[in-house]
Amino acid sequence: MTTKEKQGFGLYFLLAFGLAWLCQVGGCMALLQKQNAVLYQLALVATMLCPLLAVLLVQKVFLRQPTGIGWKVQGKRRYWLAAWFGPAVFTVLAAVLYFAVFPHRLDLSGSWLTAAYGGEMDAQTLRRELGVSNLSYMLETGLFAVTLAPLINMFAALGEEAGWRGYMMPHLKEQLGLLNGRLLGGVIWGVWHWPLMLLVGYEYGTNYLGAPVLGLFVWCIVCFALNTLLDWLYEKTGCIWVPSIAHGAFNAVAALFVVLTNPADSYYNVLGPAPIGLIGMLPMLAAAVWLTLRRS
Repeated sequence: MTTKEKQGFGLYFLLAFGLAWLCQVGGCMALLQKQNAVLYQLALVATMLCPLLAVLLVQKVFLRQPTGIGWKVQGKRRYWLAAWFGPAVFTVLAAVLYFAVFPHRLDLSGSWLTAAYGGEMDAQTLRRELGVSNLSYMLETGLFAVTLAPLINMFAALGEEAGWRGYMMPHLKEQLGLLNGRLLGGVIWGVWHWPLMLLVGYEYGTNYLGAPVLGLFVWCIVCFALNTLLDWLYEKTGCIWVPSIAHGAFNAVAALFVVLTNPADSYYNVLGPAPIGLIGMLPMLAAAVWLTLRRS
């Protein structure tokens, strides 16, 4: 990297964090002060686009160079399939492991659904009058999460993937090597989310085991694991759409098995059963470590 390219790389982080944190804080304030959930969701979408915007500003405006991101649709079919269905596999493994470690937290009574529907009907009434049960919810949500959702979510995820995997990771790996690059890349990606986590309890809530420090720490480990898997997909295909689909699929399916917990157990969300918990993430983390060490 030339001196100006190094300056551009630093400018990328300043823009990717500065613009995103402005969106995050603004969205959180809209939610906390005005109870405006729509504006908060729009702020989240805008946040996801900030890394791509940062790349375009640095490469096209500051350096006047191509982005270097692989936009062409290419790559072997098995990597596209891994991107589309892999997150669902890790979500199932996360739930199996979590409930194997904490079997007393498996709740089949429908208490989560009862709370989700406002607590006005019990589980039996929900099943009888609305046809809603744990099984129907998991089938419908799970089917959507592995069919259409990855494609729909891909477009929002593309903003992050273009920035983190398409631009940041190649530079970090070039400067620091594979392992250190992926480690630092995961931490950077995790810290980028911290305002949301601290202000509105993004991912784990606000009242959980070890809050808020444990959640911040666990999230960075999750981001290392997910960053590694997404980076691997991009390496194998040279196509940014592939990790974007995987990112979109993960966002769609990760919370599926929370329906099998009791709302009172949300205190332990930082552990699982989603693959973003300390226990639930272990299969994904093991795969990430293996993929990295086998090449180091």
